[in-house]
Amino acid sequence: MFKKFIAFSFLMTITLAVFCQEVNVYPSNWWVGMKNPKVQLMLHGTGIGKNTISITPYTGVRLEKVHKPENANYVFLDLVISNTAKPGNLEIKVSSGNNIKFPLKARRPGKGSAYAQGVTSADLVYLAIPDRFSNGDPSNDRIPGLRDQSLNRDSIFHRHGGDLKGVLNHLDYLQDMGVTALWLLPVWENNMPDRTEHGYAITNHYRIEPRLGTNEDYAALADALHSKGMKLIQDAVYNHTGLYHFFVQDKPMKDWLHEWPAYTNTNYKDQVLFDPYAAKTDRKKMLDGWFTPMMPDLNHGNPFLANFLIQHAIWSVEEFGIDGYRIDTYMYNDLEFMNRCNKALLDEYPRLSIFGETWVHGVPNQSYFCENNLQVPFKSNLPATTDFQLLFYGIQESLTKPFGWTEGVNKLYTTTAQDFMYKDPMRQVIFLDNHDLARFYSVVGEDTAKYKVAFSWLLTFRGVPQMYYGNEILMTGFTNPDGWVRLDFKGGWPGDPENKFTGQGRSEKENAIFNHIRNLAQFRKRSSAIKSGQLTQFVPEDGVYVYFRHDNKQTVMCIMNTNPAEKQVDPARFAERTKGFKKGRDIPTGDLMDLQQKISLRPMSMLVMNLE
Repeated sequence: MFKKFIAFSFLMTITLAVFCQEVNVYPSNWWVGMKNPKVQLMLHGTGIGKNTISITPYTGVRLEKVHKPENANYVFLDLVISNTAKPGNLEIKVSSGNNIKFPLKARRPGKGSAYAQGVTSADLVYLAIPDRFSNGDPSNDRIPGLRDQSLNRDSIFHRHGGDLKGVLNHLDYLQDMGVTALWLLPVWENNMPDRTEHGYAITNHYRIEPRLGTNEDYAALADALHSKGMKLIQDAVYNHTGLYHFFVQDKPMKDWLHEWPAYTNTNYKDQVLFDPYAAKTDRKKMLDGWFTPMMPDLNHGNPFLANFLIQHAIWSVEEFGIDGYRIDTYMYNDLEFMNRCNKALLDEYPRLSIFGETWVHGVPNQSYFCENNLQVPFKSNLPATTDFQLLFYGIQESLTKPFGWTEGVNKLYTTTAQDFMYKDPMRQVIFLDNHDLARFYSVVGEDTAKYKVAFSWLLTFRGVPQMYYGNEILMTGFTNPDGWVRLDFKGGWPGDPENKFTGQGRSEKENAIFNHIRNLAQFRKRSSAIKSGQLTQFVPEDGVYVYFRHDNKQTVMCIMNTNPAEKQVDPARFAERTKGFKKGRDIPTGDLMDLQQKISLRPMSMLVMNLE
């Protein structure tokens, strides 16, 4: 009898230990008054599924269903929150006695005006890597308990210590330059054993990467941006997570991930998604293959996983006041899931902007993944993409190849002419480089004349312009390996011998580029023609390309000379757009040009003239 009592006591101890484990709820909170009244909670804790789960009566809230998957460490709850519900704490009852308080908040005021505003062609987006931009809080450089304890600014393979407070400290710098929107690489926890300063190996969707700061720091950054009339773009990763994500190490269900008998990488071939002759095996490999061995591919066909990702996106907008989304590796996701996700966001936040990374080759390929005018079986509802075509087959070709019938700046003209495929090309995000590409200053051989032309184009062309941190101070680097294009912004760390955030810390050449960008960026903030006007382009002749941005209030004439020699242009050729104007003032220099006579163009240069 005594032995039986000891055994029973031991069993009770084990049982209590199981049911006293911490239980985490995802999402961590929700709101009353959402357009979609339904939310699905994921409870995760050792043995939570062995409990009976219910909720304490709460006016306006109904527990519709309890789902218990094969892994007893998870429970999913379907809640319906009606319009009669008030803010407060919903109590989730657990039969073991560990009840959970789930906050229901009042919604954030100012939807579409103070947050979820969307990023448009009126904006200038600045892309930054928090770890490499500025260190505002050295106390979080290393976090005990995390797998990666590296900290070495002399190595491109280690963390450098930049953080959200460092970004916050330089918002005035960005605003003075003319930046209106900030895009940061993913800010969520990346508790991986190796360097992941890029942020794309998420291990917890509801915790800010602690080496970057806290959830409160992210909220403070968003609030500070909004107080300055600026916007925040969040980088979303739906296709994969980090291998050490809690729901990868402890899967709720067997089909949570795309898993193969042996490791299978994606083939990276976007063509198989629209190729009428594509093999099904190639298509499956493209969509279900893993991006890397350290980034498991998520199964969007699992409805619980799909809900988790969609709700996290909505939660982020409401919790932090996100204004726009950039979606990583867009074409590797299940596209039907992406349509559902995009719709859920836009139903709740109609002005929110969403653009997807589509590193593909060819305008037809790229247009397939966003709203388009193509007659194809699958129709995407993604509003826009990152415009790799205007980069690779447009401005890059214009400045690195000699002019020819189809070469040089003719590529920019021809690629732009294919805009008829997009439903709204003004939403396309145009850029010169990013965290995955060679820095454009290196691409053009560190030729500042070409670099000025590139930025004159970027800040006057159709679409939403995006620049990469350090563009303004002539940062260089090639992607072999990627770390060389992710170097530190000098002056972002205490004790840096140079501070490129100030004019005094920049060289004469760097200040010339900085001021060129600043002058054009500040001009475009006041220019109705550039922000929302039409684009008219003329066929390039002899290496000279002319386009206009215009509306009923303003006309801006842009003349690009891609030749190594001086050229002359007769404004009479462009009379359909210059009629009624006599002079044009070049914005970067302030020079006044007479439109009644030929205009001399310096070698490799570009005029941006406000017609008067």
